[in-house]
Amino acid sequence: MENVRLGIVGLGNMGRAHRQNILDGKVSGIDLTAVCDIPKGLPEPREGEAQFTDVGEMIGSGEIDAIHVCTPHPSHREIGVAALRAGLHVLMEKPLAVHTADCQALIDAYEEHGRGKVFAAMFNQRTDPHYKTLKRLIDTGEIGAVRRVHWSVTDWFRTEYYYAMGGWRATWKGEGGGVLLNQCPHNLDLFQWLFGMPGQVTGFLNFGRYHQIEVEDDATLYFKYPDGKNATFITSTGEAPGVNRLEVVADRGLVTVEDGLIRWTRNETASSEFSETSRSGFSKPDTWGVEIPIEGRGGQHNEILQNFADAIRDGAELISPAVEGIHSVMLANASLLSAWEGETVDLPIDAERYAAILKEKGDSSTFKKKEIEAGPATADDFARSNKT
Repeated sequence: MENVRLGIVGLGNMGRAHRQNILDGKVSGIDLTAVCDIPKGLPEPREGEAQFTDVGEMIGSGEIDAIHVCTPHPSHREIGVAALRAGLHVLMEKPLAVHTADCQALIDAYEEHGRGKVFAAMFNQRTDPHYKTLKRLIDTGEIGAVRRVHWSVTDWFRTEYYYAMGGWRATWKGEGGGVLLNQCPHNLDLFQWLFGMPGQVTGFLNFGRYHQIEVEDDATLYFKYPDGKNATFITSTGEAPGVNRLEVVADRGLVTVEDGLIRWTRNETASSEFSETSRSGFSKPDTWGVEIPIEGRGGQHNEILQNFADAIRDGAELISPAVEGIHSVMLANASLLSAWEGETVDLPIDAERYAAILKEKGDSSTFKKKEIEAGPATADDFARSNKT
């Protein structure tokens, strides 16, 4: 099959980085034939790359087979639905949308108009061999039944300068949330990918605790699962140096992912079996210390782009289907709703009710955020902003 003709809409940090990676030949099977942004956001024209300031015109131009949506979150639904209805393949930056009602609208548009097309999401952390290995250990039953999970991921530190770079950032109207909608969709996606969806969520959130913003920059979440296991998830953009430690307590021991290593303190006898058969009240199973060697972080963004192209051209299985993107948004929405109402919420939440509350918060906000003119992001900035 011929190369996929791709258009990118939104040339902020992410859109520019993806564009450059394609131009540098890091992804095969894709020709970048169009870009779209406001006039001052467009790059220097290059041969073979049409430029648009109206995304509707780009969608209907005939210049592209697929679109990569890299615009602020609230625009994802409108652009994505229009592209799917026009018969384009769609790759959506995270999160899939601001709230689950918009996610469902995208999924409905795909099911009605996009069958036979590829609809993917940029959940690049699914390519990380640490999490792929952990998923294999869980799915094969190697570590036994998961009993408890704790993930402390507080190395998403951001400065006041970061939040001031864009007027849309860290506002209810412009972004729809803070750390849970911007930085942590990756981690929340991995959480549900690895452990499934909980039945109940309790969110303890602080809004503007560390920054001059109106949305959450500090969150402690409690997830209760139907099978009885409990999970906690802690994140912040105000702690430095921060930590990224995932702990999985299972029947066959404790597995941790931290500092690029997977360590498994493996029970020689499953804890449930040992408890039932031991004739000592204070003994524990013997353990082995297992360190699982992992190299690198996988292909990340370029691997997702490559997979998107391969799915279009050759029918490759998607690493991150966009229809699964509703789950991480559900976790974020439920956490915010719980914090606003001061109580535990059941999943799934009432999507339309949540959307109405969020809209009211945006419409009634009187918060004034400091804004500055952003300079060009460096490669180091891009790498730091997309780690987990």
